[in-house]
Amino acid sequence: MITSVFSIVTSILLALVGLFLLLGGGYLAAIGGSLFYVLAGAVMIGAAAAAFKSPRLALRLYAGLLLLATVWALFEAGFNIWNLEVRLLTLVGIGAWMLLPWVWRLGGSWLADKREMLGAVSVGALALVVSCFTSYSIDGTVPADRMAAQDTADSAADGIPAADWQAYGRTMGGDRYSPLAQITTANVGHLKRAWLTRTGDVQQVGEGTVAGPDQGHEFNLEVTPIKVGDTLYMCTPHSWVMALDAATGKVKWTFDPHPAAADQAKNVYLSCRGVTYYRIPDEIQTSCRTRIYSPVADVRIVALDAETGKPCDDFGDHGFISLRQYLGHVPHGFHFVTSPPLVAKNRLITGGWIFDNQANFEPSGAVRGFDATTGAIAWAWDAGHTPETWTPGPDDVLTRDTPNAWGVYTADPDLGLVYIPTGNSPPDNWGGSRRPFDDATSSATIALDIVTGERRWTYQTVHHDLWDMDIPAGPSMVDLPGPGGEMIPALVQSTKRGEFFVLDRRTGQPVPGYPVEERPVPTAGVAPDDRVSPTQPFPAAMPSVTPPDLKETDMWGATLLDQMICRIQYRQSAYEGQFTPPHVGKTTIVYPAFYGIVDWQGITIDPQRKIMLANASYLPFRIKLDHRQTLEGPGTLPKWNGQGEEPAAKGDALSVSPDYGTPYIAYTNPWLNPLQIPCKGPVWGTMTAIDLVTKKIIWQHPVGTTRDTGPFRTHDNLPLPTGMYNIGGNIVTKGGVVFMGATADDYLRAFDLATGKVLWRDRLPAGGQATPMSYEIGGKQYVLIAAGGHGGLGTRSGDYIIAYTLDGTQAAGATVQ
Repeated sequence: MITSVFSIVTSILLALVGLFLLLGGGYLAAIGGSLFYVLAGAVMIGAAAAAFKSPRLALRLYAGLLLLATVWALFEAGFNIWNLEVRLLTLVGIGAWMLLPWVWRLGGSWLADKREMLGAVSVGALALVVSCFTSYSIDGTVPADRMAAQDTADSAADGIPAADWQAYGRTMGGDRYSPLAQITTANVGHLKRAWLTRTGDVQQVGEGTVAGPDQGHEFNLEVTPIKVGDTLYMCTPHSWVMALDAATGKVKWTFDPHPAAADQAKNVYLSCRGVTYYRIPDEIQTSCRTRIYSPVADVRIVALDAETGKPCDDFGDHGFISLRQYLGHVPHGFHFVTSPPLVAKNRLITGGWIFDNQANFEPSGAVRGFDATTGAIAWAWDAGHTPETWTPGPDDVLTRDTPNAWGVYTADPDLGLVYIPTGNSPPDNWGGSRRPFDDATSSATIALDIVTGERRWTYQTVHHDLWDMDIPAGPSMVDLPGPGGEMIPALVQSTKRGEFFVLDRRTGQPVPGYPVEERPVPTAGVAPDDRVSPTQPFPAAMPSVTPPDLKETDMWGATLLDQMICRIQYRQSAYEGQFTPPHVGKTTIVYPAFYGIVDWQGITIDPQRKIMLANASYLPFRIKLDHRQTLEGPGTLPKWNGQGEEPAAKGDALSVSPDYGTPYIAYTNPWLNPLQIPCKGPVWGTMTAIDLVTKKIIWQHPVGTTRDTGPFRTHDNLPLPTGMYNIGGNIVTKGGVVFMGATADDYLRAFDLATGKVLWRDRLPAGGQATPMSYEIGGKQYVLIAAGGHGGLGTRSGDYIIAYTLDGTQAAGATVQ
């Protein structure tokens, strides 16, 4: 008989857990899911009841359940530690508790009383231990001759000193490759911090319960500084522009453009990814020859003298141009720029971000080219205008609600083309009001003439995009061998889907040997007043980092209990795989999701070795369209016709996409269970190297740990090697080292390009959700990263710029090449 408090408490807790599993598992079974949970719940309740009269029977019942659970878990998940532990750890833990001598005592020896339980726990634990040795990597090595290959001309780098990093991706071609080789795989372990500078621009929060001015915004230090000569240039989340001494990190000058408070209060993101350097051609008269252009949070661009940090008086209005012009009415927060403009051939080219999912009458997403010297508009590429490239007059308004291009642009100055990555015509998840020119130019790479703005070609990566699969980064340039041995000027366009399109950058057609296929996708369930494309384009020869479609057995959690909830949600949702259309009145799983498999960081290409590097994240989202009357009827969502400022929502409407002007509202959220644990289990982040010549994955490894990401979004956890969500890019050097600091566990890491092995890491004082860069000064190669955190990922916020170089002994024995 039960005689101890421990035995009574055990029986009660077992009964409660069993009841939860019985009820939830019964519902799961009724909607077509696994039968295991209802069975487990029934056995637990039976064991709890039996324990009052026959503890031996109770122990045997639970031991039998644990053995059955082990067989079931291995059948569903194999020796996959992440999927196995969520199925077994809870049950093994309960079994281990029952092994304690004072729980369900039988009166004999401990071994005699508990031998069945000991055996069951041992079998379950053994399965968990064996699964710990499972690899989640694709192992491989770059051949030695490819690692040594360094004789390919890189036209994108012409005129850029090897010691400099003069554009966001080092060059306008966006390959993120440094030709420096002082830091190598042999000595990278000797990297030390050379200097740390704090910008002083920190998240402004209130004291106690008082909200600060940045409350409710994503505060993200996503900047990649550029380096020209002996100076680093960068911007901060509140739009400060700064110049730092490249050798010491000492601030040379800071310029605060004082963005209008009304704009900063409404912008959902406070971020600036970088600035642009340009030298005005000698034949043009100006008193401000070398310039730094930077976006300002109140929809302006500022041009500063690179030497002094003073505004260039001959650019626009005493150094500023407003991007509100030609857009008509722009409610605050509906348009801003987070990416550096592209400047080439005396043209400053920019678009900007249009606030997603607010209405179908939002400002134009047109791309504009300005005279880089004077700031006067030279052209606008406006998909809805005839002709689509024109020069608007002072009172003209560009076509509203067209696809926008918010990411970093890239260019081939020799071809005279700038490559624009486009998004959707708002809103993202319902396209019933989109016009033919919207559909023709959304989610596409578009090549425009740098000087005239005329469209040369378009390549679309998603047709009639209903999933927010906008292209978040410009393509990266690379020359690839053609079928006859000739070198083809190519580009590789990464996507949020995790696919990579390899195109001839002259024509926009797939490079021979890199075909694209139209494949059927799900079409059932689309809103009755919308449509869906029956096929979508898939690169047929290139590897991808696109995840496989989800199954119920992929569901995850911290325990067996919350995993069951995820299984129920999976069965309740509409989901037929990638491209399942958003449903009305029913939650739809979207995976890959708009947070990107590969997001705004884009990819890195080693132009010498023809190797592409991509870091990827894996997090499903869920979306539900609902009739807007459900919230507008009771006044929870105020009505709005686009005049004035967008009205403030109330209560249940605070977290919805209002989609004014359409029949629907949309609920969109990352798929997390009640413990704020992802319903899709690890691996959550990877780094992949792809051979662009053989079109094969060379290696792929999980990257990042759970150290700084715990339940309920806490920042303390065991550093489990799950691979971790990441935002921010990687770079590669001639020395054969890859650097990345994007993961949510706050480390900068160095990888061996040949194998993907982590060679070195340094703990950052805040999240490193930015792309690093590398430069040389004073005979030393430096690696630099901004560490300031990311509001969306929830990493630690800060204002750190950190540079690393080899210690004295190692640096003295190396040569910068």
